[in-house]
Amino acid sequence: MTLIGMPGSGKSTVGVVLAKALGYHFLDADLLIQAREGALLQDILDRRGLDPFLDAERDAILSISCRRTVIAPGGSCVLRPAAMEHLKDLGRVLYLRLGFEELALRVTNLQSRGIAFAPGQGLREVYDQRAPLYERWADLTVDVEGQTLQQTVSAVLAAVNSR
Repeated sequence: MTLIGMPGSGKSTVGVVLAKALGYHFLDADLLIQAREGALLQDILDRRGLDPFLDAERDAILSISCRRTVIAPGGSCVLRPAAMEHLKDLGRVLYLRLGFEELALRVTNLQSRGIAFAPGQGLREVYDQRAPLYERWADLTVDVEGQTLQQTVSAVLAAVNSR
């Protein structure tokens, strides 16, 4: 199962707890990228630029081969169709949907967090670009607006068990 959504939506945090609840492994694709590239995400973005970063992210995702694993890719994974097709081949894709206003409260370090965005883009533009892509690729969607971690995990488990 793969969790997609904006940075700050809780993919990694929810993913760890969800994996424990399901008895699965957990894989953070951002850490995989950093290990493969030998650099922090923000350093890759700063030194190489957006497109090389997205290509490195795609290549890291394409290298994933696993079962019974909750995968938390970076929020920009939806910008490379090959990456998303591979994640869908690995299992269900679940979108952790968060409204922009709450997202803006959660993501205050846009310039240093390793978030892939083009020059001149702000958080609103990134959100508006990606939200339709998350919807497109998701098999399931869970609204995480105003929820605690446990409420979100419970909602994800309910969504997974209902299908």
